[in-house]
Amino acid sequence: MDARTQKSEMTRAAIVGAALDLAATEGIEAITLQAVADRIGISKSGVFSRVGSREALQKAVIEEFGRRFLADVFVPAMQAPKGLPRLQDIVRRWLIRLRDVEVHTGCLYTSGAFELDDREGELRDLLLGEVTRWRAALRRTVLQAVEAGHLKPDTDPEQLVGEISSLAIGLVHDVRFLRDARAAERAQATWARLIRTYEA
Repeated sequence: MDARTQKSEMTRAAIVGAALDLAATEGIEAITLQAVADRIGISKSGVFSRVGSREALQKAVIEEFGRRFLADVFVPAMQAPKGLPRLQDIVRRWLIRLRDVEVHTGCLYTSGAFELDDREGELRDLLLGEVTRWRAALRRTVLQAVEAGHLKPDTDPEQLVGEISSLAIGLVHDVRFLRDARAAERAQATWARLIRTYEA
């Protein structure tokens, strides 16, 4: 990769990063080419030349959030043995990310869902696809835990995934809105109690 291409890619990464920061604090709809240009000190046309339209930038933000989320939560947990150990590691990493990252930046999967829930269009579809794929990965992990004999045979994967997601959304609410310093600790305790009811 030549120096010019590398610089262009670094600038694009900075643009998407700044737009992600903006989405975290003000919402996806707050993302504009001018607002991002002002944040990183380049021209609006400089932003456009690297990412295209405002909607293209919004899409890039959703995709980047998903990439970072999977890199922090899902990918490292694949090193754990299949079944309950892997599920435990995924949930542990998710709660840690919520405590250490989303407490400061917000969770785009949560805030974006509330922002776009009553709208139709490509942005909503993209975010829905990201969240649906994440829940499908969780569901597969639950099924592997059932198949391994770690969870009860009658475990309903959709129910457990829904409960895990509700726990995560509740933690975001309590840590961001209530500013509850013990919210993450309580979420860990809730998860420990919840998973005991499913263990074989």
